[in-house]
Amino acid sequence: MEGVLPVPLARHLHAAGLRWKPAPGDRFAIPDRDLDDEVFVLSNMVIAVHELPDGPVIGFNGTTEWAMDDLEQHEAIWLPREDQLRELLGGTFHMLERTGNGWRVELTVGDRRLRFEAATAEEAYGEALLDLIRLGVD
Repeated sequence: MEGVLPVPLARHLHAAGLRWKPAPGDRFAIPDRDLDDEVFVLSNMVIAVHELPDGPVIGFNGTTEWAMDDLEQHEAIWLPREDQLRELLGGTFHMLERTGNGWRVELTVGDRRLRFEAATAEEAYGEALLDLIRLGVD
């Protein structure tokens, strides 16, 4: 899915120590349960559009037809959005720019300029954040 951090990169970030404090609007995946390609979004309620004879209606539902038992947080993999990734980079973030094949994120760490290129902006941010975590940079 375009615009979403790939699950393998999100797993690397999690394994490297990225912690998640779940909040409404956060996206996550549930790997290893035949749901690897599904992206879930935390919400306070389920809202769906229902097509009725008189036209579409937005329904606010308390329950859904399909429900999963509770899921422990460690079983979910956070898929941070672009804005969340940029925020996590903090003061090291220098710029994001489009390249011929994708996106480049540049960080400034001390007197060094670090560059990370990927197909999507989220991937470039994710690779940059993974490097910062591994370097132990706050």
